[in-house]
This record gives sequence, structure tokens and C-alpha cells, in this order.
Amino acid sequence: MMKLDRRIVVWPLTVIGTALAASAVLLATAPAVISVTPERVLPTVRVIEVQPRSVRLEVRSQGTVAPRTESELVPEVSGPVVWVSSALVSGGFFEQGAPLLRIDPRDYEAAVQRARAAVARALGESEHADAELSRRERLSKRDIASASQLSDAKRAARVSRANLTDARVALEQAERDLARTEVRAPFSGRVREERVDVGQFASRGQPLASLYATDYAEIRLPIPDHQLAYLPLPGLGGAPDAEPPKVTLRARFAGAEHVWEGRLVRTEGEIDARSRMVHGIARVEDPYESAAGRPPLAVGLFVSAVIEGALAHDVLVVPRAALREDRALLVVDRDGRLRHREAEVLRVDGDDLVARASLAPGDRICVSSLPVAVDGMEVRVRSTEAPDAAPAKTGAAAT
Repeated sequence: MMKLDRRIVVWPLTVIGTALAASAVLLATAPAVISVTPERVLPTVRVIEVQPRSVRLEVRSQGTVAPRTESELVPEVSGPVVWVSSALVSGGFFEQGAPLLRIDPRDYEAAVQRARAAVARALGESEHADAELSRRERLSKRDIASASQLSDAKRAARVSRANLTDARVALEQAERDLARTEVRAPFSGRVREERVDVGQFASRGQPLASLYATDYAEIRLPIPDHQLAYLPLPGLGGAPDAEPPKVTLRARFAGAEHVWEGRLVRTEGEIDARSRMVHGIARVEDPYESAAGRPPLAVGLFVSAVIEGALAHDVLVVPRAALREDRALLVVDRDGRLRHREAEVLRVDGDDLVARASLAPGDRICVSSLPVAVDGMEVRVRSTEAPDAAPAKTGAAAT
């Protein structure tokens, strides 16, 4: 038999022994394993602290200033224009009853003279007929005058009295036409446009100028119908004798912003079929009254309006991001757990909203965006933010 080579047996055993010795050394010198429970990571949220308070609701709108009354200056008689007032120019101001233009009165003065002569003639005929009737009646009582003669006298008296009445009416009409040769302002106002000058022949019924009143201006403001509930107007929840809501108007003019005050006096009687808006009418008294540093509220000026609405009590003013699913607020209670609170949203104004919700003492409103928010979930509050000094009013854009 062949003898095995010792190297074939020794070398493998040597390698195995060395490996076992190295493993034993590694196991002996390995660090001890310490079991550690992993720390739970809580979602971090931002919160604000708010308290229920009273808030004056507002409705925002915009519109264009329009005059209260606008009419055409139309003569009631015809003739050549012989005089035009210096106020009868585009942009001119005038007072009620002030003469604006005169039409040549000579033909109308002659008509008055003729009418007076006709009255005098008819008066003489009437007096003669009345005297003749009286004489016939006396003779009839003495059986001297016949019945036909008395009847003729009565007819003549009635005809003469009718002619006198007709002559007097013609005189009154001639005097009115003469007075109408001087065209006077129907109200205090301003001239929008004039289309007449001296020497022009003015025809009866022909418009000579456009005028508008300046006693107060009106602004037509579109308001969503659901926002009318917050405006105390008669017939819309307000008392019949309630003071009209205050309206603050703002506009930029001559490079600066100016403010005017007015009142929302009424709403129009229908809803716009296209925009589904109700139009309220704001009124500003004496729009052309000069004030220090403020221009007049000119017709045609585009203005933004803030309408003062009702006072809402025990409401919260919070960021719009705090609203969850359009009907709830997410709050953090005193134990640091999330709780859902049902909310009644009254107004939405830009990034803020006004709502009613029941909060417990120590509740804070979460304003962070959470992908998952389970009622009772524990969270960590990063910082508590107090809202800015709460304004006394909050506006209402379209919700």
C-alpha cells in the first residue's frame, strides 16, 4: 500500500485550527450588545391661540360713481338763442332756478299783447251780454219780452262768457310761452355736455345740453345675494327705522388715495341674471364739497367700497389654512393631542376666515398641514404663535 503524504493531512488541519483560534479571539473580544428601545417620533405642528370675540363683518365691492339725477336741457318754445349763461359749458356748475339761456322773446311778447286785447274784447262782450240778459229778465217778468227773446239773451250771455274764458286761457298760455323763453336750471348741478350757442335756432323739444344733479352721488355696488344677510337693510333683516349701513369709498386720484363716506340706502329690486348679484346703491351727500387735501367725488370715478355689516358675537378669526374639509378646525388640547371641532364658517376674507366653534380652555388651533390627522393623535408643538392684534372688523370677499 502506498503511504499518504504527511503534508496532505497537516496543512488542512493547520488552516482549520488557525481559523478556529481566530474566531475564538474575535468572539472573546467582541463588544457587548445593549438592547435600546427606539424613541417614538411625534409630528411637529404649529399652533395659534385665539379667543372668541365680537367682530364687525364687512362686505367689499366696487363700482362707478353716477349722478342722482341726469336730464337733457330741452326748450319748450322755439326761436333764436340770444343769450347763453357762462355756466352753460362742459363742467360748469349752476344753482337751481338759475337762467341758463334765453330765446328771442319778441314774438312771444307780441302774442301776449294780442291775448290781452282779446281778453279785453271778450270781457266787454260778456259784460254787454250779461246786462242784456238782466234787462230781458225784467221785461219777461212784466210780460213785455217774449220767451224767445229771453232765450236768445241767455244764449248770448253763455257764448260771451265762454269766449272770455277762452281768451283768458289763451293769455295764460301766451304768458307761459313768454316765460319759457328764459330756460332755467331744474336743479342744482353740473353740465355734462352743451350743444348750443348764441345765434343758434332752438326748436321746441330739441336737447341743448346734458345736466346732472350734484346734491348727492350714487354708486351701484354688486353684492352676492348670500352676503345680504350681514347687511342690516330694511326688508333684509334690519329694522324698518335702522340707520343705513355705512360705506367707505376709496379711489386713487391725482396720484394719491382718497376716502369718502356714504350710506347704503337701498338695493335694486332684482337679481342680475348673468352675475347672480344683487346691486346695492350707496349714496354720498355733497360729493363736490371741497375738503382739505381731498378732491370731489367726480361722476365716472371708479371706487372700491367697504360696507359695514352686522356685529357677530363669540366668533374666531383664524387663518384659512386652519379649516379642514371646509367644516372643522383641528385643535391641540392641553394634553398635546389632536381634536376635531366642528366649525360654522361665517365669512372668508382672503387668507382669514370668521367662524364659530366650541373651544375648551387650553385648546390651540393647528395651522400646519398634516397628511394624516387622526382624532386623539399625539403631536409635538413647535411654537405657540399669538395672532396679531385682532382687528375690529373683517371683510367679506366672495365666498
